[in-house]
Amino acid sequence: MKPTEELMHDHKIIMHMLDGAEKMALSTLDSGSIDVGKVKDVVEFSRNFTDGCHHSKEEKVFFPRLEERGMPSQQGPVAVMLHEHSVGRALIGSIEEGANEYEAGNKDAAMKIAQAMLQYVELLRDHIAKENNILFPMSDRFLSAEDQKSLEESFKFIEEHEVGAEVHERYHRMAHDIAG
Repeated sequence: MKPTEELMHDHKIIMHMLDGAEKMALSTLDSGSIDVGKVKDVVEFSRNFTDGCHHSKEEKVFFPRLEERGMPSQQGPVAVMLHEHSVGRALIGSIEEGANEYEAGNKDAAMKIAQAMLQYVELLRDHIAKENNILFPMSDRFLSAEDQKSLEESFKFIEEHEVGAEVHERYHRMAHDIAG
């Protein structure tokens, strides 16, 4: 499997989680209450799978390889992707902060959580569309067969040694649980 295909497979799992997060947020806007346990699952998934695994592959090896092959990282598609990764991290921080406030008794924090979650869902859906439809096809033209093979090996290393082989499957299941 080409590295971009592997990243797109991750995107499918992330999109599944986003569908559940969106349902949760919309339900909260209607009801004013939220399942803080599920919110914490969204935070955990986002930090450990979306950011810790998927974005790690992109930021540690994929984007640097593209830069080596002539795609600048300070402007253009890679710069946009890196900026959006940062925005996503900030939104997850807001969601977690809201969950902590909600658990501490501030029931108004449910609306803060819902709004941040909807922003996160929109950001990631747009981000994934840009990667799948613009960056990945472009990068497949930049990368040689040797680059593709090297990236596959690097992705495997990240999943097995930095994330943990069993952890990846755990987050697949968690995405399905969040989606309901």
